[in-house]
Amino acid sequence: MPDAPLLLDTHCWIWMQFGWINRFSAQGRVAVEQAARRGVLQVSVISVWELGMLEAKGRLELQMSCSEWVREALATPGLSLAPLSPEIALESSRLPGQFHGDPADRILVATARTSGGRLITKDRKLLEYGRGRHALILPA
Repeated sequence: MPDAPLLLDTHCWIWMQFGWINRFSAQGRVAVEQAARRGVLQVSVISVWELGMLEAKGRLELQMSCSEWVREALATPGLSLAPLSPEIALESSRLPGQFHGDPADRILVATARTSGGRLITKDRKLLEYGRGRHALILPA
């Protein structure tokens, strides 16, 4: 799938933007770099919401306003914003197999599924769901 989108889980987006590339495995790093070069690296609008919540709760400290950080992060070459469409919203409520209740995770998986893309994450629950072959989920 050379042109399939690679969707960053929220923590992967934060790692990338903070320059914490060493948190990715060698394979994860290569996947992110290749997707960015091809212009198919994506971040979901739900990740913008999650980032805002982390910052508002004091669990993430930014060196600028949250809106400025997001604006700069979304200007990263090769990265685009994956919207939340009605199709994704409905897909997130009908994921096959056993899936936990976290709405943001459901939207991330639904976004990857509807785009024919892959999700990259370190989240154990998401990786386990991917092993059931209901979505293409790569370990970060």
